[in-house]
Amino acid sequence: MSTNKIEIGSKAPDFGLYDSEKNKVILKDQLGKNVLLVFFPQAFTSVCTKELCSLRDNIALYNQADAQVFGISVDSVFTLAKFKEEQKLNFPLLSDFNKETSDAYGSLFENFAFDMRGVSKRSAFVIDREGTVQYAEVLEKPADLPDFDAIQKILQRLN
Repeated sequence: MSTNKIEIGSKAPDFGLYDSEKNKVILKDQLGKNVLLVFFPQAFTSVCTKELCSLRDNIALYNQADAQVFGISVDSVFTLAKFKEEQKLNFPLLSDFNKETSDAYGSLFENFAFDMRGVSKRSAFVIDREGTVQYAEVLEKPADLPDFDAIQKILQRLN
């Protein structure tokens, strides 16, 4: 189980993950814009679909805040590509198949449903233009959703 905990005011752990189009996305390349990282347990599940479709439907709010949204799960790039296509998601989905980024962000379940190990916890992190964490929320219950109102207020404040 992950013992890492991300503190507000700390530097965001860097990572390089492949998106559903098989491009490598490196966090430090995002310096200069705000970033919203949303970790989610698994593509095609009801709560994850609801959460990511809510992000999709409200993408204008994040664009206005000069925020790049990334959805991250331990699903493969192939699964994420199908999920993104089916749900018409308008932001990149990143595959943390090796679970290193979820672990670095303290967002990894030791045990999940059906005896699955190493599934991302639902969590959200706002990282400012300098790479500093301004918001961190890691949820222990998969059915809970991040506080998107609080996230949007943080993003507005950063602009």
